[in-house]
Amino acid sequence: MTSTEVHNSYPGAWETFLGVVTAVVSLAVFLSYGFSLWQRLVAIGAVAAIVVLHLVWGRAVIRGERGNVPLLAAELALFAVAIVTVPVMNWLLFAMIPLIFQMVHLRAAVIAIVAIVLVPPVADLFLRPQQIIADLIIAVISAASGIWLGFWITRVIEQSIERRQLIADLEASRTEIARLSREAERTHLAAEIHDTLAQGFTSIITLLQSVDPALRDERLALAVRTAKENLAEARALVGALSPSPLASASLPEAVRRQASRFAEESGVPATFRTSGDERTLPTAVEVVLLRAAQEALTNVRRHAEANEASVLLAYTPSCVRLVVRDDGQGFVPSSADGFGLSGMRQRATQINGDLRVRSTPEAGTTIELEVPA
Repeated sequence: MTSTEVHNSYPGAWETFLGVVTAVVSLAVFLSYGFSLWQRLVAIGAVAAIVVLHLVWGRAVIRGERGNVPLLAAELALFAVAIVTVPVMNWLLFAMIPLIFQMVHLRAAVIAIVAIVLVPPVADLFLRPQQIIADLIIAVISAASGIWLGFWITRVIEQSIERRQLIADLEASRTEIARLSREAERTHLAAEIHDTLAQGFTSIITLLQSVDPALRDERLALAVRTAKENLAEARALVGALSPSPLASASLPEAVRRQASRFAEESGVPATFRTSGDERTLPTAVEVVLLRAAQEALTNVRRHAEANEASVLLAYTPSCVRLVVRDDGQGFVPSSADGFGLSGMRQRATQINGDLRVRSTPEAGTTIELEVPA
């Protein structure tokens, strides 16, 4: 966990805690009669400097905008001055420990805590030898409790961040499912219009023209014109309900754009090529092929950790094949239906297509969709 995540998990709470503890301890020291006035003023001044450093510099450090080690060293030095001058200032550990865990990673924080709790016993060697045993015991207790508190704080915040990320992922998944559901409904409606109304109007026009090829009969001519107008409307509806990439481009161009967008967003090089004689396909077939390319490239970006990817759209006299390959970490296909493969298989089945997935761990993945067309 980074210091930014710790700090941003409870914005303002750490500053409030630091302010309250330092104010209470400073007031107690100022009112104490066990130390001279200059000792109390030096200790309180050091603590005040810690607070000022945090407000002026510490917030930027914790957010990751600057280096954090110099600030931590400065604050620990001031803390050491306060403890050496007035030993009861070690109560500030309750405020310093969370601050330390915000500024550095766990291992460095543990080292810093051990170092700071050893300041009083080391000072006792020169200033108060009679207190060294008591301060050593306090140091051990303070270090143990401080490290435990740090681990506990870190774990609590990690769980909070994990829950927040999980909620964000669930919201994103729900939004994506809703979008895919709407697109599937539009695609299904477009296919129905294409396969029923459009085909029906075409058949009506053909039948009427077979009766009177020259359309001398005005009633037949009117019926043909009406059927053609409605056929145009049906085709316009099919175009409007089709996915936007297909509405403004051919299938190869739409897939090429998906590969280019993938490379731009992920930073992974992606090539696209076609083979065979390109031809117009039924709308439902083009939609399934485009969606398969999008889903396969999405999986490469999210899961593969690949160095490169390639997309092939191959036209043969009897079918069209879409092949998406990557050189990533691979997976076991039988345990990866969560990667969107089940949805791809369902869409392929609707148009009598065949989806094949070949992958092994550390050996990349190949997804191939073959559609009779």
